[in-house]
Amino acid sequence: MPRKPAQTNEESDLEIEEKEPKAKEKASSNDNKDEIENLNRMLAAVLLYLSDDEVEEIDIEFLLDNTEGLRDWWEQYRERNKKKVEEEIKKSLGNLSLSELETILEQIKDKKE
Repeated sequence: MPRKPAQTNEESDLEIEEKEPKAKEKASSNDNKDEIENLNRMLAAVLLYLSDDEVEEIDIEFLLDNTEGLRDWWEQYRERNKKKVEEEIKKSLGNLSLSELETILEQIKDKKE
């Protein structure tokens, strides 16, 4: 009976590479599902809080402290969007006159004091 030719290292590497993307896609899909479930849970907690008739004043710090993972998500969201906000501020400031910029600077200084 003829023998099956031995696989070269290159052939076995190709087989591994072909299998890895599928494994990565599956892991990525699972990560996405977990993230969606986590976001759904946080959204539900926030909406429950907002819809509570006994809550007279919305306390964001309370929400961030008492909703597991919400503070971390919020910080990551702000960091991701920081550059976008910076660009928008630069564009907005470019439309202002020097006197308007000086007025804004004075207001910022007053708030710090």
